[in-house]
Amino acid sequence: MTTCILLGAPVQEGTGRLGCDMGPSAFRAAGLAGALRELGHVVVDRGNLAPTSQPEVRHGNAAIKSLPEIVAWTELLAATIYDASAEGMPITLGGDHSLAAGTLSGLSRRAADLERPLFVLWLDAHPDLHTLDSTESGNLHGVPMAYATGQPGFEGIFPPLAAPLDMARICMMGIRSVDPAERARLAAGDVTVHDMRAIDEHGVAVLLRGFLEKVAAADGLLHVSLDVDFLDPDIAPGVGTTVPGGATFREAHLVMEMLHDSDLVTSLDLVELNPFLDERGRTARLIVDLVASLMGRRVLDRPTRSH
Repeated sequence: MTTCILLGAPVQEGTGRLGCDMGPSAFRAAGLAGALRELGHVVVDRGNLAPTSQPEVRHGNAAIKSLPEIVAWTELLAATIYDASAEGMPITLGGDHSLAAGTLSGLSRRAADLERPLFVLWLDAHPDLHTLDSTESGNLHGVPMAYATGQPGFEGIFPPLAAPLDMARICMMGIRSVDPAERARLAAGDVTVHDMRAIDEHGVAVLLRGFLEKVAAADGLLHVSLDVDFLDPDIAPGVGTTVPGGATFREAHLVMEMLHDSDLVTSLDLVELNPFLDERGRTARLIVDLVASLMGRRVLDRPTRSH
């Protein structure tokens, strides 16, 4: 039994369109809390967060949008997730992926306190490794991983990192849209990247198993950040950053089932759901089903048989 702490983060300023602020409500309406309780978990829903003030921050890149708002969200989420991670399993209901700047930095601080390494499984079509200098769109949902890993250019603007995330402890799966600046950072770092071609060639189970073995061997904490665009838009249309060729229904469920079997996951982000673009709640319900698989739902329990 796990104590699941639901935290709504209705941030939408990190993306270029409106609608992600409705994500937390859509996850709740799709029955997330009920699904978790049916599996025997304790659910504590702390409602939606909201920053109370914004810092006066600026950057020379004129393309950047909503910088004070995203910095305020980062400060709030880092502190909130740090506290919640001492009480149970934080499940952050987004909101766009800029929220990961806060969740990752808060969880890295908690891991450092525990003297355990933090690993991250990043399920996303994009690596989100732009810095404030390199982003051309100016949409700050493209920078959280760069910030959390201590890339240069965030100093004096974003909150100081208590413990930057080690790039060698990151596994990105489902990647299929990478900008040149992000490609260069991936090439220079130690991130494990399994793009859709690798998944097609080797299968998701083989690739994920190797990463989970690494986490277990290090006695690590495992954070999962699930972006809706990890999934193929044919099964998950409710996202503003659709990229064709994503994970299938069964690939996604297999990832979640393997994560449950590993018993390693200690925190979770659900991000980039845009209910305005969804079809009668189809994407929200799919994400809830995936979370249920992660937390123990099985289609069929397989008993051990003697032969």
